[in-house]
Amino acid sequence: MSIPTILFLALGLAMDAFAVSVASGLEIRRLRVYHAFRLALFFGLFQAMMPLVGWLAGLSLRTFIQAWDHWLAFALLAGVGGKMILEATWMQAEEKAAPQHLHSAYILLMLSIATSIDALAVGLGLSFLSVDVVLPAAIIGLVTFALSFAGVFVGGRFGHFFESRIEVAGGAVLIGIGVKMLITHLAARI
Repeated sequence: MSIPTILFLALGLAMDAFAVSVASGLEIRRLRVYHAFRLALFFGLFQAMMPLVGWLAGLSLRTFIQAWDHWLAFALLAGVGGKMILEATWMQAEEKAAPQHLHSAYILLMLSIATSIDALAVGLGLSFLSVDVVLPAAIIGLVTFALSFAGVFVGGRFGHFFESRIEVAGGAVLIGIGVKMLITHLAARI
C-alpha cells in the first residue's frame, strides 16, 4: 500500500474524530492546550489500535475468504464511507450534539471507541488483502491525533459550520480508496 493511499485512508478515518473534536471545542469553556492534547491522544491511540485489532481478527478468516477478499475489503470501505455520508447528511442536529463532560476519562473512552470502529473494519479489510498493518496503523493514529488536536481549536472558533461537510468528505475518501483497491486487484487478475 503506497504512502499517498495510506494518507488518504488516514484522512478518511480521522474525519469522525475531527468532527467530534470540532463539536467538543464548542463545549469546553476556557479552552486550553491540555484539553485538545488529551482528546487528541485518546482519539489517536484508539484509531491506531483498532486497525491492528481488525487485522489480527482477519488473519484467522483470511484462508476462508481468499477468493473474494478484494470484494469484502471494497464492501467494508464503501460501507463505512457510506455510513459516514449518511450520518453527516441525515442525522438531526440534536442527535449530533456535542458530548457533555469531556473532562471525564469515561466519556473520552466511549467517544474514542465510537469514532474508531471504522478503523477496526478497515484493519479487517487490510488483513484480507494481506497488507502489512503496522505503518498504516501508525499513520492513521498520527493523522487522527493531529486533526483532533486542531479540531478542538477549530470548534472553539468556527463551530458547527464544517462538521457535517468534513464527515461527507471523509466518507467519500473511504469509498474512493475501496474502489481503487477493487480496480487494482481486478486489473492485476487480467
